[in-house]
Amino acid sequence: MATVFTAENLLFLLEGLKTTLLVAAASIAISIVFGTLLGLARSYGNGVLRWIATTYIEIFRNTPFLLWILAIRFLVPIPPFYSSITSFSLFTSAIMAEIVRSGLNAVGRGQFESAYSQGFTFFQTLWYIILPQCFRTIIPPMLSQIITVIKDTSLLWGVQIEDFTGRGMILMGKFTTSSQIFLMFGFMALVYFFINFMLSMFVRRTQRKRLSASA
Repeated sequence: MATVFTAENLLFLLEGLKTTLLVAAASIAISIVFGTLLGLARSYGNGVLRWIATTYIEIFRNTPFLLWILAIRFLVPIPPFYSSITSFSLFTSAIMAEIVRSGLNAVGRGQFESAYSQGFTFFQTLWYIILPQCFRTIIPPMLSQIITVIKDTSLLWGVQIEDFTGRGMILMGKFTTSSQIFLMFGFMALVYFFINFMLSMFVRRTQRKRLSASA
């Protein structure tokens, strides 16, 4: 164990974990914004906007994520770190769009009529009335998708990006015994489990609060 978890190795892994969390955080932030716009376009847009949003969503939802990671990594001339954020943002936006759309569908259409009667415009109604209700509804599935994004960052090792998994694999290539490799795999799994378990607990607590409030 002492030969596996040296200070040098842990610092090396910590840098990889930093990359993982930065890619996940940036991708999640971008995909929430872009996914919300796509969800709005598919729900309330005119014919052209709705068609564009629907086409985008269906293309990304029905093709393998790894295919987009590979395509953007090797076909788009941007640094690897930014290609990671781009591929995750583009793909996750399609998922977020459907989550947002489900939240929009849960808000009664009568809300628009009530808002219009009070002098609100369409965009004011969306911003002040519809979207706040929508996001309160979709917090649990959105947090679940965030967990999925964090787990899926492990795919980046396949395109030679030194995230947490990638750096762990580099270290394992230097080990000489199966017990050392087993310890590293176990440690990596434990770190992913801890991060995602904490988020899962937050999701369950949010769901319980929402159910209690609606009871």
